[in-house]
Amino acid sequence: MLRIHFTAEDLARTRLATTVGAAAETYHSLELLHGPRRPLPFRAWRAEVAARLEAAPGPLTALLPVRGPGLDLRTLVGDSPSLDEGIENLLAVPGARLRAELAHLTFDPAYSTWVRDFLDGGLEPRREFAEALRATHDVTVAPFRERVRSHLEAARSRLTRTLLDSGVEGLLAGLYVPFIRWNPPVLEIRRRKDHDIVLGGRGLVIAPTLFVWRESVVLWDVQDETAPYVLAVPTVRDLRDGAALWQPGTGDDRALGALLGQTRAAALTVINDGCTTTELARRLNVSAASASQHATVLRNARLITTTRRGGAVLHALTSLGLELLGESPPRTPHPART
Repeated sequence: MLRIHFTAEDLARTRLATTVGAAAETYHSLELLHGPRRPLPFRAWRAEVAARLEAAPGPLTALLPVRGPGLDLRTLVGDSPSLDEGIENLLAVPGARLRAELAHLTFDPAYSTWVRDFLDGGLEPRREFAEALRATHDVTVAPFRERVRSHLEAARSRLTRTLLDSGVEGLLAGLYVPFIRWNPPVLEIRRRKDHDIVLGGRGLVIAPTLFVWRESVVLWDVQDETAPYVLAVPTVRDLRDGAALWQPGTGDDRALGALLGQTRAAALTVINDGCTTTELARRLNVSAASASQHATVLRNARLITTTRRGGAVLHALTSLGLELLGESPPRTPHPART
């Protein structure tokens, strides 16, 4: 069991991130592709990308661990959603920082010479690594870019709503059941080995991550004792999540666009995750005024409802809106029998 110990100060400093970053997601995708596990929700994705990435680019393969934790690219290069920015940061990382981050990892001896040159700070090995990272991203992530972005934003929106409705402790309690349990003041994460992390006032950043299966990952900066810890929480948890991600648009999607218009059909899909007008505008790439107008049309058609919560306006689908998307309205649970 991994136990993360909170103080009141840590709870106050807990916040949400949008993603672990494009570079880290790309690295995790390769770990998932070449790891021993074959999770069913990723079967369609694996079948599509494996043929195009028959063997992982050498430099990236060299930095896949033989055992234990993998490379923490999120800490090394940041959490930018831009791969180009992540690569620029990688090329600028000081050699001492690189060696400190990789000191605890166990690599394949077959790549020992290249890894040593990489750790020594040579520019050429870094460029080779950057090229391999970009080539992998082009195969494992880029073809699904919009779906991945929408999926991660939806995951963060759900976490944000929980935070607004139930506070930090409510967020922690429902974070990733049953693999994570909030036992105040300790967050317990299922692990084979026992380990304790005392946040000590540094706080925690919770970051949704796509290409990690079942085991949440804790990341931290070994050279900065004031930087917050990061908990990367998987967003794909079952077959339904996987099917929604890897299956291309269907005829129903096109029919909905013909009925409502492509932008309003997209708005209805976005609102299915629950969102504010600001979030709707960002995800549709339109102005706030335009997003508000689309929401008004959908509301007048009784497809969505709108409520005000503090200074935010929150939209949600009605039963009619759910049916139009081909989803079943949530059932009202029966009272528990005693």
